[in-house]
Amino acid sequence: MDSTRVEKIKSMPEYKELVQKRTSFGWTLTIVMLVMYYAFILVIAFNKELLGASLSGGVTTVGIPVGVFIIVISFVLTGIYTKRANGEFDDLTNKIKAEIAKEESK
Repeated sequence: MDSTRVEKIKSMPEYKELVQKRTSFGWTLTIVMLVMYYAFILVIAFNKELLGASLSGGVTTVGIPVGVFIIVISFVLTGIYTKRANGEFDDLTNKIKAEIAKEESK
């Protein structure tokens, strides 16, 4: 790709919108995951008894379902990002491609 085409794309409002939305959404999901993960680690560090408490007097502790929940949430957040990337972000990318193709065909 030549530098003039790159500069054209960078100056397009659709491209700026795509970059802004994708960056904002990515950071939001990252912050959600980091807060959950570090909260879990901090509970392990400062209140081991809470996660080590037995659920029903058996072997399973509170920490097991909490850990599984964090793993499941990471898959859910990945799914949410993928759904939005395959929808809204791809639509914006296709608009950019169509606009560039239209300008180059002139």
